[in-house]
Amino acid sequence: MLRLFKIQEGTIRECRLPDDQTERALAEADWIDARDPDDEERSLFQGLLHTDLPESDDIEEIEASARCFVDQAGVHIHSLFLTQSENRHHTETVACILQSQRLITIRESELADFRLLRMRARRGQVEAQSPEELLVTLFEQKVENHADTLEDLHQQLEEVSYLVLEDEQASLEDAIDRLARLEDSNGKIRLCLMDTQRNISFLLRHMRTQPEHLETLREIMRDIETLMSHTTFLFDKINFLMDSTQGFINIEQNQIIKMFSIAAVVFLPPTLVASIYGMNFEVMPELKWMLGYPWALGLMVASGIAPFWYFKRKGWL
Repeated sequence: MLRLFKIQEGTIRECRLPDDQTERALAEADWIDARDPDDEERSLFQGLLHTDLPESDDIEEIEASARCFVDQAGVHIHSLFLTQSENRHHTETVACILQSQRLITIRESELADFRLLRMRARRGQVEAQSPEELLVTLFEQKVENHADTLEDLHQQLEEVSYLVLEDEQASLEDAIDRLARLEDSNGKIRLCLMDTQRNISFLLRHMRTQPEHLETLREIMRDIETLMSHTTFLFDKINFLMDSTQGFINIEQNQIIKMFSIAAVVFLPPTLVASIYGMNFEVMPELKWMLGYPWALGLMVASGIAPFWYFKRKGWL
C-alpha cells in the first residue's frame, strides 16, 4: 500500500494516489510511505531509485554499516520502531531512503508512529520545508512516543510495586508475570533508543552542511540519553521487585515447610509410644494393667503436647 505526501506552504499534506499517472504522482511526491509493497509497487519504486529495493532480510541486518549508508539511490537509514500487539511490544525495522527531492519509507506493517504522523498531517500540524526536515521530524516524534510509552510502563510498574510490597492478598505469581512483560517491553524500548541513537549520529555526520537541522538532532540525542537513563532505572526497579517477589514466595514456602516440620516433630513422640506398645514381646508388664490402654493413650497425648508447648514458649509458632 502506497501513501503519498507533498510539502505545501511549509506543512505536509497527504495526496490521493490517482488510478492513472501513478508514476508521475510518485515522482512529484515529497514523501512516499510504502507499507508491505507488492511486486507492482516495487517495480515503480525501482524506477525512481534506479536500484533494487531492500528486502526484509537486508533491512533486519544489525551491522551499523548495513543499517546506515549512502549509495547512488540516496541516504539509507534502517531504524527500529516499536509496535504493540496482543499486549506485547515488538520491534519492526523501517527502511528510510532520503533523496534530494523526496523521502521514501518502506515497512511491513502498520505502526503507531506513522499513523500518528498521518493524523497530524491531515490537521496541518506537521511542519517541514524539505524531505530532510521531514525525516528529522519523524525521528523526533518516534522519540516522543518512546517517552510516552516509558511513562506508561512506569505507571504500570508502580501498580505492580503496590501489589508486591503492600497488598497482602495479591497473587505473587501474577506479579511475576506482569514484571516479566514490563521487563520485555522496557528492553524493546531500550533497543529502539540505542538504534535511534546510531541513526541520529549518522544524520549528524551527514547533515553537517545543513545547520538548520543540527540543533534539532542534538536535542533529540539529548532526549535519547535521558530516556536511556530512565530505562536503566526501570530495569533496576523491575529487578528489585522481581527479587522481592521471589523472596516473599520463598518465605511463604518456608512457612509451609516449617509447619510440616513442626507437625512431624509433634507426632514423632506419640508414634514412638505407639510403636513401643505395638511390639509383640511376652514380658510387657503394661499389657496386664487394667488401665494400660488409657495409660498408653495419655502418654501419647502428653508426648505430643510437650514439644508443641516448647515450640510455643520459644516463639517458633
